Amino acid sequence: MFSWELVNPAPGQPVGPRQRLPWLPTIGLGAQHVVAMFGATFVFPLVMGLDPNLAIMFSGICTIGFLIACSNRVPSYLGTSASFVAGVAAIRAHPGADSSDVTGAILVAGLVLAAVGVLVHFAGAGLIHKILPPAVTGAVVMLIGFNLAPVVAGIYWPQDQWIALATAAFMVCASVLLPGFWSRIAVFLALIFGFVLSVLADKIFGQINSVLPTSGGKAIDHDRVSWAGVKAADWIGFPSGKLADGVSVVHGPSFSLTFILLVLPGVIALIAENTGHVKAVAEMTGDNLDPYMGRAIAADGTATAFASLFGGSPTTTYAENIGVMGATKVYSTAAYYVAGIVAILLGLCPKFGAIINATPGGVLGGITVVLYGMIGLVGAKIWVENNVDFGDPVNMVGLAAGLIAGIGGVTLKFSDSFELGGIALGTILVIVFFHAVNRRKAELGAGEVTKRL
Repeated sequence: MFSWELVNPAPGQPVGPRQRLPWLPTIGLGAQHVVAMFGATFVFPLVMGLDPNLAIMFSGICTIGFLIACSNRVPSYLGTSASFVAGVAAIRAHPGADSSDVTGAILVAGLVLAAVGVLVHFAGAGLIHKILPPAVTGAVVMLIGFNLAPVVAGIYWPQDQWIALATAAFMVCASVLLPGFWSRIAVFLALIFGFVLSVLADKIFGQINSVLPTSGGKAIDHDRVSWAGVKAADWIGFPSGKLADGVSVVHGPSFSLTFILLVLPGVIALIAENTGHVKAVAEMTGDNLDPYMGRAIAADGTATAFASLFGGSPTTTYAENIGVMGATKVYSTAAYYVAGIVAILLGLCPKFGAIINATPGGVLGGITVVLYGMIGLVGAKIWVENNVDFGDPVNMVGLAAGLIAGIGGVTLKFSDSFELGGIALGTILVIVFFHAVNRRKAELGAGEVTKRL
């Protein structure tokens, strides 16, 4: 399991998952993977109200667990998933909900994902495409991303609109104009840019007057960057302290059916992400990884549930690290073990976590206005790559109601204590309506359905 064939390839020759370079360059590649995953892995815990230091530590632990579960055949880094951000925002909008409700809902979603992985392992990858064809998966991913627009507009952007605008502009330019590896860490670079810009703004212009999430809806004077937490933090130790809602950083979950339903649509996005990741790695390495598809999905689900059990963030396979592999042609899982160990060590540095927690709201506004839009557009990308035909009324009409319900926040009230709304309702409508009309189309024939619709 923990042995790799030592190779010394010619320039441009690939290094396979069960091979490795000498340890010094392998350690360097592992550090590069940490940088690639770093920005998004701690931005998403911040916007979900969870602890980024704990998230990074668990990302390292879960990455190692994923590699073991997949027998070192599927090189991947498990960073923080964005698929639950919208569901978490909906949970936090409920009066009295706190971080334990968030992690409890995500834990159940992780167990559901793990169960899907086990099913896929025994039934075959074709099961996914039958239940969740590209038309449905693309629609769910799209409504998850676009449902987050009010979070940016109502929470982060107003804290410092000019820093947010500058950060967003930098991230867009960096993603497109910087070469190779640098463009893949645009989130990380944008965060550094926005952080430095905020520090300079404090020195040049003084405090800013704006509404903070902790100010009770009132605009107050405050520094853009506060170093008090950084000064008080230790250099070495386990993640500790309190989250913004008063819950301990490391905490146990609590469970509510209403909140669980709000995050379950994220499972569909994670299925799509893991499936796409395994296929991409298989294409790059030339290996047949279909037998490991179910393992990968189950391992990610188990990792998400395990991290949430202690207050950590949900995980997913990271496209940023696929980019690193594509650029280097080094697919060695040994480098990912190094990356996991480095992440664990970073998570055991509270000083590092305090610096992350000092990220100004305006910087997060600039980053999330781009990231959330990108999540939504990934749904459109799924449609395009799979040639989804919107001239077919089954795709057009079958998806329409769910998209508007999910993005617009439509609710369906069953009682005073239970209602479906937003992403949960939108996902149900997308799946039910699509399969209902698709089945009817098969019974009637495509021509008759077109005539009737």
